Amino acid sequence: MTVEAPETKIVDTKKVACDGDEGALGHPRVYLTMDHDGKVECPYCDRLYILQGGPSDTSK
Repeated sequence: MTVEAPETKIVDTKKVACDGDEGALGHPRVYLTMDHDGKVECPYCDRLYILQGGPSDTSK
């Protein structure tokens, strides 16, 4: 069974920073690098980042 990510963001760089976007209620800032599929998931908030135009981008 696959669980959907709570939020998906399309980005234009392979490296992203995530801090939960909730100020003091967020999480520590982490820097993430896309895998070969052009996506990465934040280990704290489960937000999914997808590289625009990459293999995992279905919004094309």
